[in-house]
Amino acid sequence: MTFSTDIETLAPATDAEIGEKASAVRPVPVAVISAITITAIIGVWALASSYALVSPVFLPSPRQVVIALYNLIVTGFVDATLAEHVGASLYRIFGALIASILIGIPAGIAIGTSRVGRGILDPIVEFLRPLPPLAYLPLIIIWVGIGEASKITVIALSMLPSIILSTSAGVRSVSKDHVNAARSLGATRRQVLAEVVLPSAVPSILTGVRIALGAGWTTLVAAELVAATSGIGFMIQSAAQFLVTDIVIAGIVVIALIAILLEFLARLIERRLVPWAAHR
Repeated sequence: MTFSTDIETLAPATDAEIGEKASAVRPVPVAVISAITITAIIGVWALASSYALVSPVFLPSPRQVVIALYNLIVTGFVDATLAEHVGASLYRIFGALIASILIGIPAGIAIGTSRVGRGILDPIVEFLRPLPPLAYLPLIIIWVGIGEASKITVIALSMLPSIILSTSAGVRSVSKDHVNAARSLGATRRQVLAEVVLPSAVPSILTGVRIALGAGWTTLVAAELVAATSGIGFMIQSAAQFLVTDIVIAGIVVIALIAILLEFLARLIERRLVPWAAHR
């Protein structure tokens, strides 16, 4: 009896038993972990506010922030509603993005395909890349003025290096076999660039655009310090001057939500335009 029991214990598990064990140890989804983390952070924040562990001047309660966000939507702050502030900031972000794409993609192609282009543009890109926007902001004001052009220029300069470097990397990573095959079929240099190199570099270009959007948002607050009358960064700075901390936190939350939404849209566009990139 003992011998037969030992044999059953040592027998290999069936497929059904393996499936039951796998389902029993199924990992927790990442979305659930993220939701638990956010809930825990808000819970600790609410407890700290309710027990007055931190002064409300420095850390208002989540309820106060929600009320401030509602008031921003309905009545606004510093002579503009939340929609007007968001609209002004998005105008600057997308204006800078369009300018940086129009300049950055040709510059990246020149770096990736030409020794002369690389020699001319590489030093300029490497000079701009590590510079914080506040370093050249005074110079931009002297050159361009204090209007919308200076704000868009500062944001565009922070976006340019990401787009240029991603484009040049995508161009250089194009398969030589594809290029040689096109040439063997009689394609001209322009046709190779337009029909082989650029389509292959699109995933890298879109990645650069996504990185550039993040850089643009981080530069937005600094850009809106210059004689702005609207914008999320201007709203946050104005609220900070008067210690209206709930407006400051509400503005930070709005910036984060818009950035997440733009990242989602960028990923969606990438999946639509280059569905093959995910399977590389």
